[in-house]
Amino acid sequence: MDFELNEDQRAFAQTARDFAVAELAPHAAEWDAQAIFPKETIAKAGELGFCGLYAPESIGGLALPRLDATLVFEEMAAFDPSTTAFITIHNMATWMLGTWGTPAVRERWGEPLTSGQQLASYCLTEPGAGSDAASLKTRADRFEGGYRINGSKAFISGAGATDVLVLMART
Repeated sequence: MDFELNEDQRAFAQTARDFAVAELAPHAAEWDAQAIFPKETIAKAGELGFCGLYAPESIGGLALPRLDATLVFEEMAAFDPSTTAFITIHNMATWMLGTWGTPAVRERWGEPLTSGQQLASYCLTEPGAGSDAASLKTRADRFEGGYRINGSKAFISGAGATDVLVLMART
């Protein structure tokens, strides 16, 4: 088994490192100390494709394998783990929307999310269940005209700054 990175993987990792050195490292300590959510910097990451790393190409994502995305996250996290943690969450939510969203949802939100112009988070964690998806108690019951959601969520990263929340519930 070959464990060497290929040329594309090395290029993605280097681009991520260069971005992190220029855009994250100079501000990371201040952002953490002052509880600043760097939306503009995340949008710059989006210009490089970092907000849609493994999202489907049909919504503007790069459709990279998880390993390649992890290389990008690893390089950025070396300089700013807080912002990078949110970008990983945004990527997961964007991938879910692009994979399971309705055509109308994908059309409305796909490109704005993969470009980083708008941000997403997901709502999984519940009081008493943590982030164990198998223990989800929140329900989405279908009724005429849509769904009725019953349950509670906690610890939604970026909730005050995101444009889209992807809710996980039992149906």
